[in-house]
Amino acid sequence: MGAIKRKDPPSNGVKSAKKSKTGESKTQKPVKAAQLDHFPEPDSSDDNDEEMEDENAEDTSQPPKRPVPANGSGDSKEFKLDGSSAEAHAKQRALAKERKAAKPNADIIGRSKKIWERLRRKSHVPKEERKELVGELFAIINGRVRDFVFKHDSVRVIQCALKYANMEQRKNITRELQGDLRTLAESRYGKFLVAKMVVEGDQETRDMIVPEFYGHVRRLINHPEASWIVDDIYRQVATREQKDAMLREWYGAEFALFHRKSDAKVSASKSAEETAELAKILEANPEKRRPILQYLHQLINSLVQKKMTGFTMLHDAMLQYFLALPHGSEEQRGFLEEMMGDIDAESEGGGGDLYKNLAFTKSGSRLVCLALAHGTAKDRKILLRVFSKETVDMMAFDTNAKMVLVAGLEVPDDTTMTTKVIYRELLGEKIEDKEERLNKLESVVSDLNARLPILFPICGPAKWLITRDSDKALMEEVTEVRKTTSKKAPELRRKGLIDYLSKPLLELVSERAENLVQTTIGCQFVSETLLEASADKEEAKTAVASLAAGDPTAEGHIANQPAAGRMFKTLVLGGNFDPATKTVKLAESRLGFASTLWPVIKDDVLAWACSASSFVVVALTESEDVPADVKKEVMTALKKGKKQLEAAAGSKPEKAKGKDKKAKPEGPKGNAGARMLLEKL
Repeated sequence: MGAIKRKDPPSNGVKSAKKSKTGESKTQKPVKAAQLDHFPEPDSSDDNDEEMEDENAEDTSQPPKRPVPANGSGDSKEFKLDGSSAEAHAKQRALAKERKAAKPNADIIGRSKKIWERLRRKSHVPKEERKELVGELFAIINGRVRDFVFKHDSVRVIQCALKYANMEQRKNITRELQGDLRTLAESRYGKFLVAKMVVEGDQETRDMIVPEFYGHVRRLINHPEASWIVDDIYRQVATREQKDAMLREWYGAEFALFHRKSDAKVSASKSAEETAELAKILEANPEKRRPILQYLHQLINSLVQKKMTGFTMLHDAMLQYFLALPHGSEEQRGFLEEMMGDIDAESEGGGGDLYKNLAFTKSGSRLVCLALAHGTAKDRKILLRVFSKETVDMMAFDTNAKMVLVAGLEVPDDTTMTTKVIYRELLGEKIEDKEERLNKLESVVSDLNARLPILFPICGPAKWLITRDSDKALMEEVTEVRKTTSKKAPELRRKGLIDYLSKPLLELVSERAENLVQTTIGCQFVSETLLEASADKEEAKTAVASLAAGDPTAEGHIANQPAAGRMFKTLVLGGNFDPATKTVKLAESRLGFASTLWPVIKDDVLAWACSASSFVVVALTESEDVPADVKKEVMTALKKGKKQLEAAAGSKPEKAKGKDKKAKPEGPKGNAGARMLLEKL
């Protein structure tokens, strides 16, 4: 039997309703409830199909009638379907409950979830009760961990168990999941369990987890769920040998196949003999140079195109690729141009997410520094503009990114551009409120990382300024490349940067001297600023010298602070001591700090000579930067207090005699500075 042909809705009634507007009052409107009556009555049986067609054909002008509601009223709002919505939802919940109950391990999973609900409210559970609950939880999950971890709700139970477990219990959970850890890392919810296992476990646990990823690194680093877990493991917990094994998989399929064994383990002794340094691998296997570089370049380019540029493993791989290319070659230049392709110089934001991410890792910051050193003047200008206001502030306080700012100041010839991009942000020049601006600058110069871009042009690679050997080696590498890529003389560049820095730094010393000298970092900043700044220093010198006023023997006096004593000594000497020549290297423009300090401490010079900062007085008698009349006044005052100096000097260190000649002499008793002054008298 053919299907019933669906008829068009009655048209005569609709048209007459629209035309009646001209003859009826505007207040007359069609009754909305009548629309509900226009639906045709549902078919009762297939046998009446022909009869229904005949009846409808007789009169198409009358709308089909709908059954009247049971309440007898014509109000359509009272019409209801069989059964309420609440009843339907109750039936659905009952069916869902039955389906869950029919699943394997439904009872134990339900009980474990109740325990988890109780345990996660840590502050509401007494210690004894928590101990009992944890014991019951492990009684449930032992031997069944795999049944829990692949469901989004029950995997939280295992995470809770890891949190309260002892180390042996955590190892048992890891052992049960061996072989499934890679699958868990790819799971939307299971990846958090893998992360917790790594964080909560010891080195033995981590050694069971990391080899699970051997042979699959390339695939997992492209996986939307597993990529971040793999990279976090690589960055935070993997040993040097494990990192090398994972990074080598970026160099070709043969390196991945080497580790893809049934037990997925590599002996520590064998791993120690291998390296992830691509240059060494290519040197040992020159015939494989082309395929390895192509394989690595393809993987790097794939992640960059996908905007997945935050991985530490990617940054390490990019650095190895760059270092493996011949210095100054077309390949190296081409790779730098590809990196620059991430920047849109014409757009307002500029893009550059690749460089922003690279700057905050050790390998990435080195790569950006080398890109600045090898780049053209135009490349450097575009690259530095990538770092916006917020990024520059973050970079200054970061262990790795600070080196990018230093290279950005030391390499380009256009110091006007570099100061505009970097120093205007670090110095807070756009801040109108003076106190707020000084607060920002004080926080920068008082931080071990942030002070480096400020003080490097002034002090150079001083040991106390650059504490990491890797940072020192990086700056030497950048300086060497700069010789062939920059035209400006280093001294002219340094002078331009110092001239720009001098005024705001001297203002900070003048306004915040008392705060700065409370720390060793602040004292170093004050002495270097006063020695090397090129602007007017009188106000700053007066502010620092005034701190020495008063009795140096009083509690809390600045003379009793070792760092402050060294600062005053350096300023009086007029320069820093050079260990190579065993002499003081005087500042280019004489500081003359002694003339400012002497009137302040003149009345208490004997107390200073007998204090912890006695070498400040020694410097007043020796320095070439001290005027002759000041030296004469110091010596006259010391002669009058000779007895006081003798009392402070005490006895000399005793030399070892007889069998104890090789033994170290006893430490000096008394004040060493006072003894030196007595010798001068």
